[in-house]
Amino acid sequence: MNPTNPNGRTEREPYVVSGKGHTAVAINAAAKAGEWIKSRQGQVKDLGTKTSAQDLVTEVDKGVEQMIRRLVLTHYPDHTFLGEESVEPGAAAAAAALEEARENEYMWIVDPVDGTTNFVHGFPFYCVSIALVVRGEITVGVIYDPTRDEMFVAEKGKGAYMHGIPTAVSGETNLSDSLIAMGFPPDREFAQPVNMAGLQSILPQVRGVRAGGSAALHLAYVAAGRVDGYWEVGLNPWDCAAGVLLVLESGGKVSDTLGRPYDIGTRHIVASNGKIHEGLVSSLTSADATGYKL
Repeated sequence: MNPTNPNGRTEREPYVVSGKGHTAVAINAAAKAGEWIKSRQGQVKDLGTKTSAQDLVTEVDKGVEQMIRRLVLTHYPDHTFLGEESVEPGAAAAAAALEEARENEYMWIVDPVDGTTNFVHGFPFYCVSIALVVRGEITVGVIYDPTRDEMFVAEKGKGAYMHGIPTAVSGETNLSDSLIAMGFPPDREFAQPVNMAGLQSILPQVRGVRAGGSAALHLAYVAAGRVDGYWEVGLNPWDCAAGVLLVLESGGKVSDTLGRPYDIGTRHIVASNGKIHEGLVSSLTSADATGYKL
């Protein structure tokens, strides 16, 4: 008998998405966007900044978002579209845009290129992230890594998959044997000091820490069992919405850095296989590295 993942499906059982529906549209949009992104590697001409010199944006980000918007709204013209490049920089603007978009029953949340700095430098760790929120719940999550041609797909209540094969979080139970991912958002005034404090607290307790530069891919890697946990302070909805569903549907756990349930407006998150979750949250709390004023 083949082994099963946390959702009860055999590890080698293929999963086929029908040609119609929200998930198929998300997959198609991610695949076409990813193909175009990869074709533009090393050809960026218009490099700009947003909140800081470290917060980069290119014509590729903007073009990909427009492409995804057209592909999605062609099928669902009455849906709301919340894309990173269509929102003014900064946490306040992101929160305001999210609250406005929440008024619609169907909301697509898109990061056209998560890991823009990596893309600009030719570092092959970036992706397309597309999520659909229905009545406040994330129901579809798609993350596509064009460099590795890896398509991660999750549907609420139906599991998570990479190229049709179910993904499952790791079974690691000891923090000391865990590989943890983290990130450094471009916010150098608030987020960087807090994440550094978290790093100083967690690094001595784990096997290793990796900071690849893409929140969405880090979450996909938690879902696939490639890393045991991930945390980051200072995220936006488009950074993590799709990845959160991937983790949950792979049997993992996602919360804010205080251990409270995740909401699409949560900016400081911890994701894990569930077994080491309490240890990560406890470490961040003890180091005053949650991003919240306690």
